[in-house]
Amino acid sequence: MSHNWKNILVSPDIHVQEVLQVLNKEAMQLVLVVDENDKLLGTVTDGDVRRALINNIALSAPVRDIMFTTPTTATASTTKKSLLALMQNKGINSIPILSADKVVGVETLHHAMMKNRHENPVFIMAGGFGTRLRPLTDNCPKPMLHIGDKPILETVILSFINSGFINFYISTHFMPEQIQAHFGDGSKWGINIHYVHEDSPLGTGGALGLLPKNMPNLPIIMMNGDVLTKVNFERLLEFHNDNAAHATMCVREYDYQVPYGVINGEGNKIISMVEKPTQRFFVNAGIYVVSQALARSVPVNHIIDMPTLLELHIAKQKDVLMFPIHEYWLDIGRMDDFNRAQADIHSLGMNE
Repeated sequence: MSHNWKNILVSPDIHVQEVLQVLNKEAMQLVLVVDENDKLLGTVTDGDVRRALINNIALSAPVRDIMFTTPTTATASTTKKSLLALMQNKGINSIPILSADKVVGVETLHHAMMKNRHENPVFIMAGGFGTRLRPLTDNCPKPMLHIGDKPILETVILSFINSGFINFYISTHFMPEQIQAHFGDGSKWGINIHYVHEDSPLGTGGALGLLPKNMPNLPIIMMNGDVLTKVNFERLLEFHNDNAAHATMCVREYDYQVPYGVINGEGNKIISMVEKPTQRFFVNAGIYVVSQALARSVPVNHIIDMPTLLELHIAKQKDVLMFPIHEYWLDIGRMDDFNRAQADIHSLGMNE
């Protein structure tokens, strides 16, 4: 198959039959109908041809009779990131690039994602009940609640796609049909999505036992499906690989101010006093990278959460590291978190 975009330029007068030949020969699954100066007149896809045949349009008819005259286009100055977002939002696999209405190129979803392509599996936990967000979650799984104009889970997946990840596994339990109906096999976004279903809740660690045992020997990025973040997933994976870690946990710094004066003493003698001191801790951010060996160590249908699982491997002298994140992070567990996410999403540029 050819990938030269000039091979998909056709005259508005050629027959539908000839367009079919171009579609079958070329890899872009698109034909651009142009005039003698390469000005874009319309586009034709395999779907357009199928609809034409259903409507009894003859294969000998000119392509102008079936072309789509208002396609989505972009200019030569549009950034690759913007092109990728546009194709994902429109659910299209390619987009003509124009300069003064003249075709100067074609960008494809596949090409836009190739630069930083990562084969590592991304495992997203999406099976929780979301009880603290009732009544919103009475008839909707929490990851499918909309933040801005998209489900939380879609925003999470788009963040990974924008970093070049293409292989996804989603664990489901509560109302899985809503998640599967929305995302399907991932082809709309140019990715691969597989599902593992928990018949009963297994915990974040237990869900690992449902993954295929014959996956490529690449670290798995795990994430709770209700976390909104701008963490750099590529940098996280690089840190894990550079340190040959068995597992890596993302952590956030959490400050807690004691509301009282704290007294330090020896026996009944006061040694020092600190008024309302601030204590600083690292807390679990719900994002992990784990080795295939760790994943395979979890038996099928074994109930365990990730902190407990990691503690077991720490006890075995395995290298479990922490990756502090400073980027935006929000665990959407309560109603005030949900409302905050609605206010934050557009300023973060994550819902475009």
